Amino acid sequence: MAAGRLTTQGKLGEATLAIQRALSSGSQARAHTNASWPGGAAAAVVDSPIVLEGLVREREGAPGAAADAGAATAERVSIPGRFVDSSFTGATGTRAFKLYSPAGFEGESLPLIVMLHGCTQDPDDFAAGTRMNKLAQDEGFFVLYPAQAPRSNSHKCWNWFSPADQKRGGGEPALLAGMVRHVMQTHPVDPDRVYVAGLSAGGAMAAILAREYPDLFAAVGVHSGVAPGAAHDIPTAFSVMKNGPAAAPAWPIAGATSWPNPVPDAKSAAAPRRMAAPVIVFHGGADPTVAATNGDAVIAAALAGVDAVAEKVDGPGAKRRARRTVWRSAGAGPDAPTLAEHWLVEGAPHAWSGGASSGSYTDPDGPDASREIVRFFLSHPRRPG
Repeated sequence: MAAGRLTTQGKLGEATLAIQRALSSGSQARAHTNASWPGGAAAAVVDSPIVLEGLVREREGAPGAAADAGAATAERVSIPGRFVDSSFTGATGTRAFKLYSPAGFEGESLPLIVMLHGCTQDPDDFAAGTRMNKLAQDEGFFVLYPAQAPRSNSHKCWNWFSPADQKRGGGEPALLAGMVRHVMQTHPVDPDRVYVAGLSAGGAMAAILAREYPDLFAAVGVHSGVAPGAAHDIPTAFSVMKNGPAAAPAWPIAGATSWPNPVPDAKSAAAPRRMAAPVIVFHGGADPTVAATNGDAVIAAALAGVDAVAEKVDGPGAKRRARRTVWRSAGAGPDAPTLAEHWLVEGAPHAWSGGASSGSYTDPDGPDASREIVRFFLSHPRRPG
């Protein structure tokens, strides 16, 4: 291959161009249009590996290299990551998925982030809107996108409101956990850095997975979702989405400055079962589909029975302002790991904050939820025990 000879000769710039030309000609032959995306919008989907900028490789100085011969020289090289289709069959069913594998990290044990799409979405749409694959290449982690089957839900929603799909060992939680373990067995995944995030119905299912499988997931991201167990059928699901939990938490919510042990009566209807994994929540303040109080309920589930204190921190600059609250264990210093983080994005709709307009249900004007969720995840490896 010409690129190989050029690399051997130290001509990395020319080798990059050769690789790009080869991939471009191959991807054009395999591009197709997916007319099933939400809203009927057609989008080009490429089955060939995606070329992403950003991987820095070092090489020893070679003849013709500028400046210090013999010194290590860093050059930015475009190398293709792979985004491939597959499927998994477990005891409770079969689901398709797509997996993004970053290039240039051979021999390393990498984190895995599971991304659960919202209703009417699919893995390609969700990947485009969140731009999570670009972050995966930059930071070095796998991204797993399970796909809900239309036969299981006509709107392709995860069935977070069904009691059969809310418990460990059965239904969709068992199927998704089995899929994650399958990927861990077939790829070099660090078992202490496995995370799950989702949007809307996907966010609700992510919260269920974090609660039911704390031995598998180190942290969870819930964007525009609801707390696990908040509904038990379709009518209660719509009620929770519109109005928030039927029983309002009897303790301070995310805007408070302290979180004293919130459940004096463990039998209280307002007392959630705790989500053991650290959680980061994003929610739009003007969300007309899932009321923003549901984000408070997710935080409540994460901090149930825990003495925690809050610190209000300004979010990074964006067209939309965000109120960010960080929760740590009471008595812990400012450098202690966070238990929960809540982002309330002012004026934002039911959409992925900071997402790309190439995907559905995105709000490009908000702070970058993908980047903040990755930052939170990578600072929270799974805690022993």
